[in-house]
Amino acid sequence: MKLHSVLARCALSLAAVAAGPVYAQDAAIDMGQTVPDAKAVAEGLFPEEACEQLKAAGFKCMGFKPAVRYSLPASSFKLGSAELPDALRRQLEVFAEVLKTKRGTGKVVRVEGHADASGAAAANLTLSQRRAEAVKEFLVELGADPTMIEPVGVGANAPKNTKDPFAAENRRVEIGRAVPPS
Repeated sequence: MKLHSVLARCALSLAAVAAGPVYAQDAAIDMGQTVPDAKAVAEGLFPEEACEQLKAAGFKCMGFKPAVRYSLPASSFKLGSAELPDALRRQLEVFAEVLKTKRGTGKVVRVEGHADASGAAAANLTLSQRRAEAVKEFLVELGADPTMIEPVGVGANAPKNTKDPFAAENRRVEIGRAVPPS
């Protein structure tokens, strides 16, 4: 791989880092309806691999922090449903493609299911867990390693749209690197 292409691929991640520490739990990239590029997803979830390529080319990779979370709200779930919308399935196909290449690496991604504020808190927690599980099942059906996907439901506790907790965009999933226990 040519050095300039490695540097170019790292540019966006490094620009985000320059603004301050970026950790999986701090920032989310809103994918909207966009079907992401597999290379961009891989570099967002596993940026340390790009850092390793830089090191192999003789550069230092100081302060490089993995990873980003991808928010998929425009592919909102129907109210009270954990059925994957078609637009979300198309996005998840790319994530599955990336995860298949990481089989056996021990790397873990976290799939967070979210709900809007409709209904009781306990029901929303259960529903958001079902959404995360549905994403995991779909990714596994497409060839991803089930041991590297951690589904977690967070209910309505982390709305994307804080001004309208009932907004459809709050019925979403987010995918990012799992933060190892301290």
